[in-house]
Amino acid sequence: MPTPVAGQIAWTSCGGGFQCGTVQVPLDYAHPSAGTIDIALNRKPATVPSQRIGSLLVNPGGPGASGIDFLVAFAPALAYLNRTFDLIGFDPRGIGRSAPVRCLDGPHMDTFVALDGVLDDPQEKAAAIQADKDFAAGCEQLSAKVLPFVDTVSAARDMDVMRAALGDDKLTYLGFSYGTYLGEHYAHLFPTHIRAMVLDAVLDPSLSANDLNISQAASFDQNLKAFLSNCSAHISAAPRCAYAQSGDPASKVNALMQRLDTTPLAVGNRALTRALAQTAVAAELYDQSTWPDLDQGLTQADKGNGSLLMRFADSYLMRQANGTYANEIEANYAVNCLDHPAPTDISAYDKLGSAYAQAAPFFGPSFQYSNLPCAYWPARPTGQAGPLTADGAPPILMVGGTNDPATPYAWAVAAHKQIAGSILLTRNGNGHGSYGVSVCATVAEILYLVNLTLPADGTVCTS
Repeated sequence: MPTPVAGQIAWTSCGGGFQCGTVQVPLDYAHPSAGTIDIALNRKPATVPSQRIGSLLVNPGGPGASGIDFLVAFAPALAYLNRTFDLIGFDPRGIGRSAPVRCLDGPHMDTFVALDGVLDDPQEKAAAIQADKDFAAGCEQLSAKVLPFVDTVSAARDMDVMRAALGDDKLTYLGFSYGTYLGEHYAHLFPTHIRAMVLDAVLDPSLSANDLNISQAASFDQNLKAFLSNCSAHISAAPRCAYAQSGDPASKVNALMQRLDTTPLAVGNRALTRALAQTAVAAELYDQSTWPDLDQGLTQADKGNGSLLMRFADSYLMRQANGTYANEIEANYAVNCLDHPAPTDISAYDKLGSAYAQAAPFFGPSFQYSNLPCAYWPARPTGQAGPLTADGAPPILMVGGTNDPATPYAWAVAAHKQIAGSILLTRNGNGHGSYGVSVCATVAEILYLVNLTLPADGTVCTS
């Protein structure tokens, strides 16, 4: 494939001050002449052109989240960066508008996400195994062409094609959550192509699929404990937490999940199952500012009204009002199953029960089999767990929150040790990600991206 020419992207207006375009990349970098796919991008041009530095690529994570949709929603929070940078959002391969992986239609996805993940009886286990096999088979049926090539290494190579097509000699990048893993791979592959890189809510590339899974379950449990403790502390003090007004909230949430396991709550023509309720709880733990919403949702569910928890779950799972889904769930499995080899024998998952229950009593049992679709995946994994280096790269600023539910703080510490010359900034507090949550952390990220001014390694910020 020829090297992209700077300025080759044909930008067209797509509303709200944004422009949209595409970049052509090889489907298979090992065989670049065997066909191409289009990577979709959007751009919000620098608002002070005389001070323009270049492009800032932004990725929100997932894997599976649309960077295009994220940029539209998050651009106001990036306003200062937008003064000197063209903000660039993109949908990585297999995601959103970029050769998306599809596996199930809306009704079948409804069934799949509602299925109990706590396989504590033979019927539930058989149903889950069949559902995971059907999900994987659906991916093969609808997405066989792209499925083997949606790995993170290929997506990182796409980023370098984008960088060249945008006319930037060096990449400036802000990655969140899984976007940090994408950044780590870019830094490993193209260390001398980087101007500045900020990784916020960091993944540890050295961990196996199961190690990632169990540590994430434990971190969600820790955030749930923080929410419940905060709720108990605000029985009478403002802001009042209704869920603690009548009984211990920890006991109540466990009892609610048990009830939903046997008797799901009707919500319209659907049912709020334990799986959907746990998804709702997890979703509201991403940001401490949504704890009052979780309080309200749990309080209503205890009274027999599951509509608010269902809304939280639907939002997290990207279910649209018409009953269809964005492809985030499908892409998440497609990318992770390639990146992180998972056991193919059900017995390997069976043996994890006590470890998961001990590490995370609330979320652990439902996480235990969550990698099982990868056991039946039609495309062979291409990644492997192991430390990533970035020799020759400028300092990479890593930001980790001490009680981050989705990317545990230990991951940031480990990645910092692996990548020589990196800088670790710690945010003390709950919730996922630090930009826009902590003024201290946000300012540090902006200063590095704009001025290349780094905080001292080991800097600690509060939320």
